[in-house]
Amino acid sequence: MPLKLKGKIYKSVIRPVVLYGSEYWAVKKTDEKRLHVAGMRMLRWMCGVTRMDKVRNEYIRGSLKVAPVTEKLKGNRLSWYGHVKRRDETHVTKAVMNLHVDGWRGRGRPKKRWMDCVRTDMKEKGVDDSMTGDRTEWKKKTCCADPK
Repeated sequence: MPLKLKGKIYKSVIRPVVLYGSEYWAVKKTDEKRLHVAGMRMLRWMCGVTRMDKVRNEYIRGSLKVAPVTEKLKGNRLSWYGHVKRRDETHVTKAVMNLHVDGWRGRGRPKKRWMDCVRTDMKEKGVDDSMTGDRTEWKKKTCCADPK
C-alpha cells in the first residue's frame, strides 16, 4: 500500500479516534508526551520503520504528510474555545465556561485547568479573546493543517 494512502487512512480513521473528545481535556505535559509517542509509534509501524533504524520523526511525518498529534490537539481545543465564545450568553456551555465557584482550593500546586491550557495555546499561536468573533480569521490563526 502506498505511503500516501496510509497517511490518508491515519488522518481519517486513527487520529480522530485518538483525539476523540480532546477539546475538553486539560492536558498535562506527560499526557501530551504519551499522545505524541502513541501517534509516532503508529506512524512508524505503518512505514515499517523501527526506532533502531534511527529515522527522525519529522521525516516519517513528512513522508506520510501528517501533522503532529499534539498540534492537532491544540488546534481542536482552540477551535472549540472559539465556538463557545461565539455562542450567546444564555447557552449552557457559555454559562458553564463563565461559571465562578466560591470556595478555596487546597494546599499545594494548583491542578491544571482547561482554561490554563487554552491560555497557553492562545499565547503560542499569538491570538487573544477579541479575535474569536471573526470565525474565518480565528480558524486561519488557530488551525493546524496537515502538510501537503
